[in-house]
Amino acid sequence: MSNAIQSSGPAARLLRTSYTAAPRHLRLRAPSAQHSTWLTQSLHRRHLRTSAPCRTDGVFRGLIDDRLPTPWIEAFKAQQQGKAPNSSQDNEVSRERDLSPKRMKDSYHRVVLPLGQDPWLSDSYINSSGHIRLGTILMDLDALSGIVVYKHTGPGVTTVTAALDRVTIARPLTEICDLEYSGQVTYATGRSSVEITCKVAKARPDNEPSKPEDVLLTCTFTMVALDPATRKPTNIPRLICETPEEEQIFQQGEAKSQAKKEAARISLLETEPNDDESKLVHNIWRRQVAYHDPNNPIRQPSNVIAMSKTQISDASIMQPQYRNRHQTMIFGGFHMKQTFELAFCCAASFAHARPTFISADPCTFRNPVPVGSVLYLTATIVYTDPPLIDLDGSEGKQADPENPMTRVHVRVDSKVRDVEHGVAKPTGQFNYTFSVPKDVKVLPHTYQEFMMYVDARRRVCLGDVQHRQDSTQSKEEREGVASDGNIMG
Repeated sequence: MSNAIQSSGPAARLLRTSYTAAPRHLRLRAPSAQHSTWLTQSLHRRHLRTSAPCRTDGVFRGLIDDRLPTPWIEAFKAQQQGKAPNSSQDNEVSRERDLSPKRMKDSYHRVVLPLGQDPWLSDSYINSSGHIRLGTILMDLDALSGIVVYKHTGPGVTTVTAALDRVTIARPLTEICDLEYSGQVTYATGRSSVEITCKVAKARPDNEPSKPEDVLLTCTFTMVALDPATRKPTNIPRLICETPEEEQIFQQGEAKSQAKKEAARISLLETEPNDDESKLVHNIWRRQVAYHDPNNPIRQPSNVIAMSKTQISDASIMQPQYRNRHQTMIFGGFHMKQTFELAFCCAASFAHARPTFISADPCTFRNPVPVGSVLYLTATIVYTDPPLIDLDGSEGKQADPENPMTRVHVRVDSKVRDVEHGVAKPTGQFNYTFSVPKDVKVLPHTYQEFMMYVDARRRVCLGDVQHRQDSTQSKEEREGVASDGNIMG
């Protein structure tokens, strides 16, 4: 080895590392022009890596929780010894917790994602078509909600994502620019659950907060606070409203909470389909019979596809780098990202066209996903709009042949098994709606598929109502109804 490489100092250490990392046939000879070229390229690549501090393969670093992280090897050893692997803050259950009421602005958190400034960062957020990867944005927003809820609850509790209530796109995320993430608690009664509203907006210059017309995406999460020792729900501070606008936001959260309870009460697992839905199921069944009757001239069109043929599945082992702050379970945002990207693939496979995301409907995380377990996902096209048949049994509305467009509702069922494949546990049902530039329709056959069809139809109809309400509210915001400068203004 040359004297220059044997010398000390940071530069020499870098050279020694580069020298020993060189291909063996280059290291066995004295430095040559070929080796010099390789070394120059190696140092250049290393410089690019070290000059890209914002590059990430997971959650944006600006959203990392400020509590002290624990390396996986330490958390693993603690788990093997039967100790709680949580951070010290989560284990502070013995001290008196502060349950005094909190204001909305107490939990407000804002972060700018510098996509427009940092091309290395955009590597993790832009797909092969030059569009923003919405699954990665959802993962970031779940991390943001974790920061927001912790600012509201304070230390001494374990918080978990219980549900993604709804994701609504105000304007397509097509422009590659700096994005502003912001969120705050918008509904909390003092019990264990809390609603967090998050927004993604086009960032303004000079660190100026965004305005309603800048908003691109809105979503709400429901999180639940657990006692770290007992793992049972525990009370958190209730929310107080200081302005009429905040009172209105709180009431909207209360209305959504009641609507979720009502939806659970009348779900298809609890009650049978109503009269109109039963009639629709019967009419679709009659159309199936007609398609297969040799004496009937009606034949199944090529754009009508059996629901069972739309399914695609995925299985993956859950690795430690996607664990949540409580160390042994997978981060909910990563779970959502996986389901969203599988739903996108399912819609693309069904329509043979690029889908455009419209919304994510309410979904609930039923069981946690442990590190080291195997996660199974199954995506199915369960509803299309315009539908195959209307409620009265007539042919569904046909898409415009000049500009065909179909809304496609994808359901992703998730379950988890340990690596030895013991008992399987359902971890959630995720529902996404896309639009595709094709005239395609889905046809259920079995009773299970009919119930999935009816459930999806309910979600789409409810989503249409919610969209009209959101449009009205956005118009009011633009007119200055909410202009106090926080997340809602």
